[in-house]
Amino acid sequence: MKTFIREYLIGTIICLIASSSAFNAAGETVEPIKYGDMEHWVIRHLKESRIIGGKSKTLYAIGPSQTIDGSVPYTNRGGSPWATSNVMAKIAGIVKGSNAVFPDTRETGGRCCKLSTLLEQCKALGVVNIEVLVPGSIFLGSMLEPVKSTKNPYAKMEMGIPFAKRPKALQFDYRLEMPAKSDRIYAPGFGSQKTIPGHDNSEVYIILQRRWEDENGNIYAKRVGTGREHYSKSTGRWVNGHRIPVKYGDISKDPDFKSYMGLIPEEKSYYARNSKGKMVPVKEVGWDAPDATPTHLLVMASAGSGDAYVGTPGLTLWVDNFALVY
Repeated sequence: MKTFIREYLIGTIICLIASSSAFNAAGETVEPIKYGDMEHWVIRHLKESRIIGGKSKTLYAIGPSQTIDGSVPYTNRGGSPWATSNVMAKIAGIVKGSNAVFPDTRETGGRCCKLSTLLEQCKALGVVNIEVLVPGSIFLGSMLEPVKSTKNPYAKMEMGIPFAKRPKALQFDYRLEMPAKSDRIYAPGFGSQKTIPGHDNSEVYIILQRRWEDENGNIYAKRVGTGREHYSKSTGRWVNGHRIPVKYGDISKDPDFKSYMGLIPEEKSYYARNSKGKMVPVKEVGWDAPDATPTHLLVMASAGSGDAYVGTPGLTLWVDNFALVY
């Protein structure tokens, strides 16, 4: 417990130092999330294994402007709280890069983040033997590299950052493009690909949790605050200054409650590193009191909202200017 208290207090201090707060006409405080303006990117150049073609692959990460050459595992740079679904995999000694999150340029000239749903193929000796559906996503936390298998993708993501404040909303800009042919595809890697009728949705969410660890290193959480939205139709333009309100306590009886806003099922638990340094599932065991103080903040934007390796190829979500409103 002491470890968790120390971590979230340090994390809160870092967030306060990193952000440039501003008051708006309504008297609200708007605190940008560090690197959430999407102006700065880490460019990674890696070389895939010869057996799959030996091509050069470029991967992008949200962080200080710099370039990394070489097939080396990535860790967050420059105090960036953001991770992406872009990863270097090393399966059975074969190095492969996957990239579905890109920097892009807005009509106004500034940069933004482009999240795409793509099919990643891995060919060995001219034969396609791995095909994985990858919905581009970004989240507060870190990705553990190198990825060594396609099993249990949540165990490869450390979700959430220490945080002890109570924002009223998550604010950001977004644009969505839904392809005309919008069936979902299930492609987990090994095994046959399946087509599932109906298109996927993009989503953005903010979740506040109060976490604790027991004497055996298991991590549990109660849900303090929730804001979660799905997007299913092309916007045709940017929606600027969009806000997702944060609702505190048990929202299951709220008139605006949707099933996807509920507690995270145990089988889909996100992971975090415990005080022993081991990655373990964070088991969300209930709703917290409406006035509870969180220990962790989760923010995610994704081109998909379904199960792992399920999505609509070509679905693209652009996001920019993430901030917390108080």
